[in-house]
Amino acid sequence: MTDKADPQDPRVSFQELKLLLKAILINNRTSSETADILAENCAGCERDNALSHGIFRMPGYVDSLRSGWVDGRAVPDIAQFGPSFIRIDARNGFAQRALASADQLIRRTVRETGIAIVAIRNSHHFSALWPDVEPFALAGYMAITAVNGLANVVPHGGRLAVYGTNPIAFAVPVHDAQPLVVDQATSVMANGEVRLHALANKPVPSGTGVDRDGNPTIDPHAILAGGALNTFGGYKGSSIALFVEILAGAVTGGQFSFENDFTGFPGAQTPKAGQLLIVIDPNCGGLTNFESRLALLCAQLVDAGQDRLPGARRFANRAAADQSGIPIALGELQRLRTLAGEGS
Repeated sequence: MTDKADPQDPRVSFQELKLLLKAILINNRTSSETADILAENCAGCERDNALSHGIFRMPGYVDSLRSGWVDGRAVPDIAQFGPSFIRIDARNGFAQRALASADQLIRRTVRETGIAIVAIRNSHHFSALWPDVEPFALAGYMAITAVNGLANVVPHGGRLAVYGTNPIAFAVPVHDAQPLVVDQATSVMANGEVRLHALANKPVPSGTGVDRDGNPTIDPHAILAGGALNTFGGYKGSSIALFVEILAGAVTGGQFSFENDFTGFPGAQTPKAGQLLIVIDPNCGGLTNFESRLALLCAQLVDAGQDRLPGARRFANRAAADQSGIPIALGELQRLRTLAGEGS
């Protein structure tokens, strides 16, 4: 335990939390390599205070693994077509394992050709997207990704869910600063945020979603119980959600969000869909001022009155957690330890 001064407000280090989460995953039909990747991802979200994708997700991981819906021991198949196109069949495993397995190939491809396009299919993504793109920006690359998922979003003007929350993310390096990292759902609110509102019995903002009959509602329980979310920005956000569906569900050869069927897998939560990742070397062709140009753009945004840049709050939370530990409620910590001690 990092901070023993107040047992009612325990804090753990990133490494302590990662090891605890890894034990939970290994105890629930996950290979050691995949468990390590997912535990680092989940612990990183908790550390950065991205709570809807941190330890809050662990029961969903466990239930999905125990149901047999997702294969925690899957080894992805990786194949390259042409100089820059990489296809990965995750074989019903987690997208993060597929991406990690291809990391060196992706980086080599970008160095040699200036760009890598990575199409992942038959994969489960149950986390935030910024952990997928931020490492490439830290290496000096620009990375863009899109993921579809479980149908829980209605198209603009529609009554039935067709899209997933269909998040998009990108990260770019900035001279003498942390990367600029954007990660957002194309729905008004991420599904995890709706679930957090439901746990707190707190209404969601007007316009967030509809109930099972297609009527507008601010009740998160109604949205989760057969209702659906709206896309942000009306028809414009709906068009972007459609674009993500094409990129992640069609270009990859994966499933569309509405094709997910959990029948026969009680408790399953991880959507089986696809992910498209594009990694670009912005200095390809002799350009040498990309990062300084981005720094100029960021400075202009601040001068225009933007109070913080995308990703800045996470980096600040990360620095604070690295200094004093990750705060976790005592009851949550005890539940995690119970899960870590259970057999498969």
